[in-house]
Amino acid sequence: MDVSALSNLIRALARADWDTADALVGEIGGSGWVGGLQVIGAAFALAVHRRFDADATPTEVAAWVSATRAQYEEGDTLPALEMEGLIRAALGEEELADNIPAETVVAAEVFVLGQLLLEAKMSPAELDDFVDDAEQVAAEYL
Repeated sequence: MDVSALSNLIRALARADWDTADALVGEIGGSGWVGGLQVIGAAFALAVHRRFDADATPTEVAAWVSATRAQYEEGDTLPALEMEGLIRAALGEEELADNIPAETVVAAEVFVLGQLLLEAKMSPAELDDFVDDAEQVAAEYL
């Protein structure tokens, strides 16, 4: 897995560059996401912790997911319970992610990560630091 493609995906999501993000998802998906889950997962967890307090309630998470889904015409097709479960798992309730299929995890994490990065409105330097942090965290698990 080319980590630079994953880093470029994170940057594209933060810029709302959907054409680039779609192309990168296709490129990464062609290799079966081998190794990519760790980088996306690390970025997802870091973004979740930047957005939510460690003691965020299930209601707060559900409200964010609901509001986020409502912004999209096809929001009803996004897996709300899985998105909530993955966010809460990143906040410490790991068991909530145990029965979510891998393909759903990837899709939900990429979507939520993109939304969290858009909300964060990071400067280019902050985004570079974020990507570096995600790569370092992922490297611990590769």
